[in-house]
Formats: sequence, structure tokens, C-alpha cells
Amino acid sequence: MDKYKIILVDDHPMLRKGVTQFIETEDNIEVIGEANNGEEAIGLAVKLQPDLIMLDLNMKGLSGIDTLTALKNAGIKSKVVIFSVSDNESDVLNALKFGADGYLLKDSEPEEIVEKIQCCLKGELVISGSLTQLLAHSLRAEHKVDPLERLTSREIEILKLISKGLSNKVIANKLNITEGTVKVHVKNMLKKLELRTRVEAAVWVVKKNIFN
Repeated sequence: MDKYKIILVDDHPMLRKGVTQFIETEDNIEVIGEANNGEEAIGLAVKLQPDLIMLDLNMKGLSGIDTLTALKNAGIKSKVVIFSVSDNESDVLNALKFGADGYLLKDSEPEEIVEKIQCCLKGELVISGSLTQLLAHSLRAEHKVDPLERLTSREIEILKLISKGLSNKVIANKLNITEGTVKVHVKNMLKKLELRTRVEAAVWVVKKNIFN
């Protein structure tokens, strides 16, 4: 049976050796390469085309995020899991934002790491169990963001005029733009505010007493 192929990228040889040992207890996985830094990782990934790359976040030279970006830009299709000591919220969110397929902590139990690797190879986004609460907190905080902060200055301008009962045509003349442009802005604005119609938008503004 064909085995999944993995590359380890970390500037600590002993860690790479330890991780290799417990990963290769799995019958369907083999470590086919190791890299000491981001530059080596990119060359190795292009050459070997692994199924998954375990990538340290903080390395000399290219950082994990820089390496991740370079791998994506090079057209590497491998899944990339950040493997780090950092449980900092911004590090986790940044890694996922830049396209990582997972984020695992180095102090996780070997059994959990192997289980998460197996899940990632099957197409799942994986994170260490201890990070679940951190991400939940981040999502709750994001949900509390002022909706107006999602709007552009032009969308806010149009929302203000809608709240005064002006039509798209009048708004277009007032702002010296086309009516079609106004419609596009209104559509985007309603989507960001999670509203369905311009009437709902006008009522929302009055209820929130936003522009007074």
C-alpha cells in the first residue's frame, strides 16, 4: 500500500528525530525528508512533492509564515501544518489566515499529534485540542465588532443618505457617481450588515441612532 509522505521542517535536529520516530509508528505514513530552515524546505518540497509538510513557526531566516507563503506561491499542493511551541492567539489565527491546514503544539501528546496528522491527510483542518477555547474566544470577540467597521467610507456615506430616505438616483447625483455604482455599494453594504433591504438599513440606522 502507498504511504503518505511527510517532510519535517524545524531547526532542531533532535526534535525532528523524535517526531519522525513516533510518526513512523503509523503503517500508512513515512517521513521522506527533513529541512533545517524555510529555504531548504521550499527546495525539498518542490523536489519531493510530499502529501504533508510539518512546519515550525519560528526559525532562523524565513519564518514559518514566510515559508508557508512561499510554498503556496511556488504552487506546492502539499498540506501544511504549523508545528509550534506558541499558543499565542495571533500566531494561530495568522497561520490559518495564510492558508495553513492546521496548527499543532509541540507539547501535545504524540498520540494526539499522529491522530491530527491522519485527519489532516484526509482533508480536515486540524488544531490542537488545547487551542479550541482560544479560537472560540477569538470568534466571539470578532462577532462583537461594530458592524460599521466592516463598511468602507463610501458605503457609510450611502447608508447615511439612505437613512434620510433618498433614492439611488438622488444619491448618485449627490455623490456624482452612476446609479449602477450606488446599487453595487448598497448590495455590498447590506451583505456586510446582514440586512435584506434598504428599508431595513434605514430602520437599523434609526434604531441604533447611528448618525445623530
